[in-house]
Amino acid sequence: MSAASGITMASMSTYAILGCGSVGHAVAEELVEEGKDVLILDADEGRVEALRDQDLNAQQADIAEETIVETVSDRDVVLIMSSDVEANAEAVLNIREADGDQFIVARADDPVSADELADLGADVVINPSAVIADSALRALETGELEYKATQLGDVIDGTEERMAILVQRSPDPDSIASAAALRAIAQSRDVEADIVYEGEIGRQENRAFVNLLGIELAARDDVDLSEYDTFALVDVAKGGEPSIEDVDIIIDHYEHEDDHDATFSDVRPNVSATSTILTKYIQELDLNLSETVATALLYGIRAETLDFKRDTTPADLTAAAYLYPFADHDTLEQVESPSMSPETLDVLAEAIRNREVQGSHLVSNAGFIRDRDALSQAAQHLLNLEGITTTAVFAIADDTIYLAARSKDIRMNIGKVLGDAFGEMGETAGHSTDASVEIPLGIFTGLDTSDGNRDTLLELTESAVKQKLFQAMGVDSSSENGNGS
Repeated sequence: MSAASGITMASMSTYAILGCGSVGHAVAEELVEEGKDVLILDADEGRVEALRDQDLNAQQADIAEETIVETVSDRDVVLIMSSDVEANAEAVLNIREADGDQFIVARADDPVSADELADLGADVVINPSAVIADSALRALETGELEYKATQLGDVIDGTEERMAILVQRSPDPDSIASAAALRAIAQSRDVEADIVYEGEIGRQENRAFVNLLGIELAARDDVDLSEYDTFALVDVAKGGEPSIEDVDIIIDHYEHEDDHDATFSDVRPNVSATSTILTKYIQELDLNLSETVATALLYGIRAETLDFKRDTTPADLTAAAYLYPFADHDTLEQVESPSMSPETLDVLAEAIRNREVQGSHLVSNAGFIRDRDALSQAAQHLLNLEGITTTAVFAIADDTIYLAARSKDIRMNIGKVLGDAFGEMGETAGHSTDASVEIPLGIFTGLDTSDGNRDTLLELTESAVKQKLFQAMGVDSSSENGNGS
């Protein structure tokens, strides 16, 4: 038996409604309109007469009496809709004790009575107050989205030159996809917009994502921001906010640390991807969704939720379901399975050789590298080792320590671990399962990085990074397991 807010009974043919107040009356009219065979039972003689005047099949009866069982014995479905919850409970009990096998829908008035009715044998329990509240919230959400969409459109329409859409440093798929969607909204209103990023497009999947979909982005060093008169920050809170004073639009799924006085702001921590928010605007504005933008948004949601395995909300799922028919799934498959470069193989091999395991946590030094993206791929591959729930792979490149970490341990927030270990000396970014950090090498080691002593730098880095990481993870790195354990 289970409680729920509704039921589909298309295949069932005969119905009995016990207690015909406003709720029961509405249900009866709907079923009769659909051509169903409906019997109504109610204790109020005047109400029964009124129902008969409407050509409804109604009889006077006390639904709490045992005699009701025989009256409804030939009915497939019994809907017990009285406002008297105690009488409803008696009706459910009597039917079940008489071995009645009808499908029973019963009305409750609070969670406690709902549980009681379910325990007595009701197949579905509805709470009109909860249904009304849910309907009101959906109407409020619809109205708020309509208002916000109009507000967003007004800000975009105020652009006289061009709009700059600034994304997080070294943007991820969610950030890029959200920006592409906002640019599509702007273009639908005859406003030209550019997606501007700092850093570089890192991981191979991200580069494949941008290249295969043909998404145009402009490096911040290559643009003159004075040529733009509308500025939007999209999905920047957790990936490094661009330094800019005047902001017109903010759209994100994380709260911002900086206090921007933006004309339009839509920040929703209750969803897991900014792509979800932009999908809602695409729907509300009734735009013709291009295959490129649909594919980008769908990948943005999937990447941010780890293919719906991390912190996924109903809004993320409904947005993905809307996007699915419009997306290019062959391109998605290519994005999600990029080829592994020779250097990535070398880095992975080095990380495997140098791994140190404490419990289910693995930390490894990949030495000196050129392709920083290889670290994230190595961390992801090492997570597949038996017994490993958390990985961190670090290396040195361009006088900087780069570290990528992954975790499938639900008790650990790897983003917080990196923040605790290195937040005061480096720049951290990421989530509970996927995070990274960049640390200036000289600050971390206290050595002059220009002296050319690579072996000394690597030795000091390895010892210090592992110690700080294992300590932040809550394990004792002094209890040596040995490399490759």
